[in-house]
Amino acid sequence: MAESTDLLLPHVSAPPLVTSPPQKPIQRRSSELKSIAATALSWILSLWLTATPALALNDGQQLVVESWRLVNQSYVDPDRFETIHWKRLRQKALERSIQSSTDAYEAIEAMLAPIGDPYTRLLRPADFLTLKANTEGSVSGVGLQLGIRQDDTAIVVIAPLEGSPAAEAGISSASVLSQVDGLSTADLGLEATAARLRGKEGTSVLLELITPKGKTQEVELKRRQVDLQPVRSRLIQSSGHRLGYIRIAQFAEPVPQELAKALESLQSQGIDGLILDLRNNSGGLVSAGLAVANVFLDGGPIVETQNRDGFSDAQQASRGQLYGGPMLTLVNGGTASASEILAGALQDDERSPLLGTRTFGKGLIQSLIGLGGDGSGLAITVARYLTPSGRDIQNLGIEPNQRLADPEPLNPGGDGDTWLEVAVNQLADQIEAG
Repeated sequence: MAESTDLLLPHVSAPPLVTSPPQKPIQRRSSELKSIAATALSWILSLWLTATPALALNDGQQLVVESWRLVNQSYVDPDRFETIHWKRLRQKALERSIQSSTDAYEAIEAMLAPIGDPYTRLLRPADFLTLKANTEGSVSGVGLQLGIRQDDTAIVVIAPLEGSPAAEAGISSASVLSQVDGLSTADLGLEATAARLRGKEGTSVLLELITPKGKTQEVELKRRQVDLQPVRSRLIQSSGHRLGYIRIAQFAEPVPQELAKALESLQSQGIDGLILDLRNNSGGLVSAGLAVANVFLDGGPIVETQNRDGFSDAQQASRGQLYGGPMLTLVNGGTASASEILAGALQDDERSPLLGTRTFGKGLIQSLIGLGGDGSGLAITVARYLTPSGRDIQNLGIEPNQRLADPEPLNPGGDGDTWLEVAVNQLADQIEAG
């Protein structure tokens, strides 16, 4: 429910105070008193009729007020509210004609836009459902993970999902997605762009992209169901050494359990070292990333989060680890968010060198919150995270210990993956050196 003290009620002037002149006849004074009473009654009735609609909100208006309240109590930077006149934005949203869910969604989006944070956003029912499905390990569409470039808000490809139509077409990380079916992504925005990439299996969508080298290309992709297979593993033989290879493509709910099974299988085969591949892992559930860090870190620091009050909360790994042997970690420009938390912890704790290129640079954490019963929701930026040594990742990314040469392999872990070959040779040398 809305807090009535913050809602602007229409101003109603009180009736003028009437004083009786001396020595007036009783009948005339009685008539004036009746007139005053009638005027007062009329004023009270007018006030009641005018005030009641302002206090009785329909479902759409309540959705707006609830969205405002959730952002107001959770957003990471409350100082931002002063500069954008946050309470007035709520009032402006409620002054709109809101007669349907669509009206409410548009009012909420207009209210959130001045915050200037593309990650704090309304998720319409289909978008909210899809985002939740992604964290459970499945996704439909063409398999593009998108983000916002902070300097100009362009929509960029964080990474294509493994085995997806986008990956098969060779779409590379850091490409700018400029159009979808002839519509400008700058006009559509992030959520509407992502929605247009989804659709019925077997249907096609035409994309216009600008590659990292500035070349414009058009790609037509056919939509289909994509199984993320978030954890893949295999044994690699090199120079007489048995090396484990584990690729984590997304931090979905099943990842910690699947990683434990993969490590158990590899260790039963007597591996001498491990290569962890986080390339094109755009993140997912932070809780899953922290659980994976527990696998490799023996009580060491994982990440430091800073909330809206400026308080820092350091996350430590549990004592003990599932794997404590030699390891290397591969990263690239598609390594983002929760995977950057893991990579930063492995690097700062000197548990594993990082090989590849600078990571994406998303150091903000969002909370997903359902709105009412209509299936919509909010993504709200609730915290920033720093690596154990205090490095801020947002917009900066993580520089690897060793940069690997271009061209970057388009199919991580597949045939012709030259970066993986470098990692295999270096890990074998590391093992031989003790």
